[in-house]
Amino acid sequence: MLTRRQVLSMAGAASALSAVKLPVARADEGGSSPAAVAPEGAPRMGGTPSAFGLRMRAGGGRQSFDMIEHAHSIGMAGVQTNPPSTDPAEISKFRQRLEAYGMHLVCDPRLPKQESDVVAFEAQVAAFKEAGAAVFHAAMTGRRYEDFDALEPFKQMFERCQKMVALAEPVLKKHRMKLAIENHKGWRSAEQVAWLKRLGSEWVGVCLDFGNNLSLCEDPMETARTLAPYAFYAHIKDMAVEEYEDGFLLSEVPLGEGLLDLKQIVQLLRQRDPNMIFNLEMITRDPLKIPVYTPKYWATFDDAYSPLPGRDLAAVLAIVKKNRPKKPLPHVTGLSTEAAVKLEDDCNGQCITYARQNLGL
Repeated sequence: MLTRRQVLSMAGAASALSAVKLPVARADEGGSSPAAVAPEGAPRMGGTPSAFGLRMRAGGGRQSFDMIEHAHSIGMAGVQTNPPSTDPAEISKFRQRLEAYGMHLVCDPRLPKQESDVVAFEAQVAAFKEAGAAVFHAAMTGRRYEDFDALEPFKQMFERCQKMVALAEPVLKKHRMKLAIENHKGWRSAEQVAWLKRLGSEWVGVCLDFGNNLSLCEDPMETARTLAPYAFYAHIKDMAVEEYEDGFLLSEVPLGEGLLDLKQIVQLLRQRDPNMIFNLEMITRDPLKIPVYTPKYWATFDDAYSPLPGRDLAAVLAIVKKNRPKKPLPHVTGLSTEAAVKLEDDCNGQCITYARQNLGL
């Protein structure tokens, strides 16, 4: 296990990745908002907690890891994180630090599960807006093919998610803050869009994760085309795939090394919003197993309630066969803590370089 001193020294070494830090922000409709405005051509890509998961754990966990300082040290333009508290003085200091670095902020408020939670949710919304949040993010599910053995529990989960967002929506509207719900391996894109249409709120939309719905047998470009019209925010990543006995393996890989058409997806999102925020989610880990040949994988899919057509499975399996990885997929099992953190840093560094050189980020 690395000491905190070792982790901090590694963070200093990572500063070699830094370029000129240019301010990036989003205009907010009323009330407090980030003060900085991005010059033309400014880097816009920030980082998510998942991109720094190994470094965070090596440094003692989320409470000990300073994501703002680390992201700034490697030349990122923003972060997805929450202020340390809702105390006004702490919020003010937090915002001042972000503004000094010209960084955007995306926050994850705790959505209300029941009526009695709404007051606490509103306090968070007000505090996070004051901290300079441009948009809120929510990842509301796990991996449905791992979490559920039957359709009914999945339906109950989906109904709970819809209730939570319905409780949150009036508060979001009151404070004029948008919530971006991630496609987080919980529902297919058509299910998510149908839900958003039923809700009919301009304050609730999508955080488009570039690669997640491959796990649900969706072509990534189809996912992007379906969800982009509702997107407020994006988790940018590239994905690689490889066959295994029960289906296929799915891995985040450095941008440009995977199968995604990153330029086209970025273009789609910029057509939706020229100031779209992109935060990197290069998760350095062992490949995920997508067991499409097992009965459990299909337990939550139902022709009437939640269809997954055979043609979609066939299309994704064809993608897997046509996109065999050019080199082994990333693994962290068996690596020392120091080696795993270095691998994560290297992958993030490659992503930052690629995004600047090829995606205008």
